[in-house]
Amino acid sequence: MSLLFDEEDIDEEEIDEYRDGSVRLRNPHIELMDQDILYHLALGSGSHDLRRMFGDVKFVCMGGTPKRMEQFAYYIMKEIGHKLPAGTTLLDISQYSYRYSMFKVGPVLSISHGMGIPSVGILLHEVIKLMYHAKVKDPIFFRIGTCGGIGIEGGTVVISEEAVDGMLRPYLELPVLGKLLQRPAKLDRQLARDLKALAHPEDPYDTIIGKTMCTYDFYEGQGRLDGAFCEFTENEKMEYLSKVHKAGVANIEMESLSFAALTHHAGIKSAVVCVTFLDRLKGDQVMAPKEVLDEWQMRPQQLISRYITRYLQRKGRLSVEGHGSMCVKSPRRYKLVQQESENYD
Repeated sequence: MSLLFDEEDIDEEEIDEYRDGSVRLRNPHIELMDQDILYHLALGSGSHDLRRMFGDVKFVCMGGTPKRMEQFAYYIMKEIGHKLPAGTTLLDISQYSYRYSMFKVGPVLSISHGMGIPSVGILLHEVIKLMYHAKVKDPIFFRIGTCGGIGIEGGTVVISEEAVDGMLRPYLELPVLGKLLQRPAKLDRQLARDLKALAHPEDPYDTIIGKTMCTYDFYEGQGRLDGAFCEFTENEKMEYLSKVHKAGVANIEMESLSFAALTHHAGIKSAVVCVTFLDRLKGDQVMAPKEVLDEWQMRPQQLISRYITRYLQRKGRLSVEGHGSMCVKSPRRYKLVQQESENYD
């Protein structure tokens, strides 16, 4: 069922969620632990009151850099009419991890995920556990990013309908205990349609839905000729890009495969929305001026903001209070978690 629009019923096969909306872990060992330290977030289930801190979260928005996600936090704060208490500012909740940044604006988390499949995968493990410990129900995860387009101009917004790897396989392949695990990289199709419906006719750019190819590398893995190593010709590169374009791939980036596979495995609705920086059929290097790129990067944020604002309007939850304050249950364990996060490699 669409959260925003009246649509046709969705096939049950498309849904991989728990009926009561709970975020559950497919790991029986967590419940046996004295406390669960989320090293890379500088949080812990025994040191922090995670339910009080994060129990009202509805949207988890992820993007590459701390700066971009701090900017998004301030942007969404303005869009939903969120007010900070006088004399306060947004808090980077994970500042002592020195790895990711996390900001909370009412029911919205804005988190940097770094670059590439390993970085976003580590973050997702811990954020999914965070949702579990906070007893969050029916969260929606968004990845907001940049990408290279294939056959589409720079500045185009691409909503991913599916994530595939460089071999066009729609699953994440992960070696676990010497065996290869394959996890389907599925995204919520209804959520993608809802987002597409929020594109304005007066937007000075196109918003499309298409397949996203996720690679393990920025240079050779994406068929670039400008890396330190290149053992293929320009003709071979163009033949490959034309092949994936004909297969329905609209853009290339480096996180969607892990993002889609892990959120789907956890039963969490998710979507990937990226803006293209160039058409890879025309070149490898980003040539647009910085001020143009800055404006382009706002386009996925604006689309996600429209969705969040529309949802909160329907639920009567605009102008919520709170700014991500720290709720410590155990000062001793809080200090331990802080030290573990600072020292953990």
